[in-house]
Amino acid sequence: MSGGEREEHFEVVVVGAGVAGSLLAKELGARGRRVLVLEAGVGDGDGDGRPAVDPERFRAAAVKVPTAAIAENPLVPSPDVLDPAGLPGGGHRAHGHVLQNGRLPYSSGYVRVNGGTGTAWTGLAPRMHPEDFRTAGFGYGRDWPIGYAELEPYYRAAERELGVAGDAAEQREQVGLPLPEGYSFPHGPVPASHLDRLVAERLDGRTAVDPAYPRRPARLRVVGTPQARNTADGGADGPACAGSASCIPVCPTGAKWTPLRTQRRWGPAVTLRTRSPVVRVLAGAGGRITGVEYRRYGGPGTAVTRHTVRADTVVLAAHAIENARLLLASGLANSSDQVGRNLMDHPVLLTWGLLPRPAGPYRGPGSTSGLEGFRFGPARAVRAPFRIEIGNWGWLWAAGPPGTEVAALLRNGGPGREHGLFGTELRRAVGDRVGRQFALQFELEQSADPANRVTLDPARRDRLGQPRPVLTYDLSDHVKAGVAAAGAVSAQIFALLGAEDHSRYEPGPSQPGWYEYGGAGWAYRGAGHGAGTHIMGDRPANSVVDSWQRCWDHPNLYAVGCGSMPSLGTSNPTLTMAAITLRSAERIHRDLTGSRRVTVRPPGPGRVPEPAVPEETEAP
Repeated sequence: MSGGEREEHFEVVVVGAGVAGSLLAKELGARGRRVLVLEAGVGDGDGDGRPAVDPERFRAAAVKVPTAAIAENPLVPSPDVLDPAGLPGGGHRAHGHVLQNGRLPYSSGYVRVNGGTGTAWTGLAPRMHPEDFRTAGFGYGRDWPIGYAELEPYYRAAERELGVAGDAAEQREQVGLPLPEGYSFPHGPVPASHLDRLVAERLDGRTAVDPAYPRRPARLRVVGTPQARNTADGGADGPACAGSASCIPVCPTGAKWTPLRTQRRWGPAVTLRTRSPVVRVLAGAGGRITGVEYRRYGGPGTAVTRHTVRADTVVLAAHAIENARLLLASGLANSSDQVGRNLMDHPVLLTWGLLPRPAGPYRGPGSTSGLEGFRFGPARAVRAPFRIEIGNWGWLWAAGPPGTEVAALLRNGGPGREHGLFGTELRRAVGDRVGRQFALQFELEQSADPANRVTLDPARRDRLGQPRPVLTYDLSDHVKAGVAAAGAVSAQIFALLGAEDHSRYEPGPSQPGWYEYGGAGWAYRGAGHGAGTHIMGDRPANSVVDSWQRCWDHPNLYAVGCGSMPSLGTSNPTLTMAAITLRSAERIHRDLTGSRRVTVRPPGPGRVPEPAVPEETEAP
């Protein structure tokens, strides 16, 4: 603590104010628990008085990526999707907060401000399929210690909290989700986009052959995607979605749920402290967690101060990478040697082209519907399953914003032209080209692999003096086979749509995820769905946390969020993260009510050298 400061004590200290941290604090505060939430990043109004995630800052940025909406913060930098860059002959290099030494790059970023990456997410909120919890039966991955049935009530609770919009009957019939009879989502479904309707008109009822499993062609059907956004006026929770095509990083109307909406529901028992990065979790001589050490910083030129706070229970809810980083730096919870291992994401194959008639891009959320038929079934035994999102925002993610197309037409006017276009010709050409753009996003499951991991580099530290995270990452042949199958399915879909395929994959700066497989070149993007680094299991020998996300080695230490998930399936993970967090909140409350002592396991290997500190004594 800083000089003269009286040491504080809370029942629960939550590290991180993103999706999981905000939900957990709300639930525990509502039960009367005194909760302190420590957020490393800035909040709205800190310093310059502007929003932490600022639409004006985003509009002024030359490159429109999620982190473009937040101010540069040298003390607490946010890893950016542009940090990895491809090399002309293949391979990659990375710069930024996160170091990389893997064969392939981890291509996702995350946002370190109040609200976390949940301030800039897509808003898509599908459930995992029951099959996704039991992948070991297909010969790969790890099973969950709980199943869909145990999580189902918490899915409903998460859907209420996030205000999910969807069609329960459609999810039951077309996705195979065993939703309770009579259940309805809190909001009616987001309307299908014009592009969704065009694609459905050509695809519904047709089939596509999966080359990895040709014996069972998949039936194609466009299905609406559950979304955490209002489809009716939500009063204090914001208006109905207006169809703005700028949901990432900021919904301009507030119709999309973010953690800040949940924070507005916090009761007086919850205290939020921004600009407070936690650097170490404190443990007593017997291994019981006693609190945390953190830093506080202000504006440029102000001193960074050191503080400690004691707690009966500590909950890490920072991010899969930051949770692992903190556990490793603290030398805790690692008797299984699994802390930091099993790093996962959803590798995404993008395919893009031109439809024969106007598609109406840049209207509505980034994706409102998808194709579900490749998510489950026996084919996943031979290749990674995938979900297909229909992208409403043209070639934005695949090849750049509309300005890229305008620049190309100004330079050369398109195929068969010797000179660029101007005036009426340019407007007509842009309207035709951009107006027919569409993209498909194949989101693939990546299974837990201990070789994909987060470690620390004690020789390279951040500006707070903490070791920087190092990522080792690669794709398995199971995933690469899934990518190849997705490419073959895409070609069939393009043919059914009569679309002109403009997809291309080549080594170079814009495609750091390029690789060769099966005689062809492919490139993936990161979905921003980091997971697995404090993996959940049914025994201490091969996992970090139990089914409640409670660390095996320290029963009053929880590590919550996607880092606990043993598998990701093919659905965006935010809703599942919310569900397992709400479940953990119940367990934490019961633990605090019982106040019983539990035997702790000895700390594991791998602690990064730290300056000597006095031994902590157990909190009363």
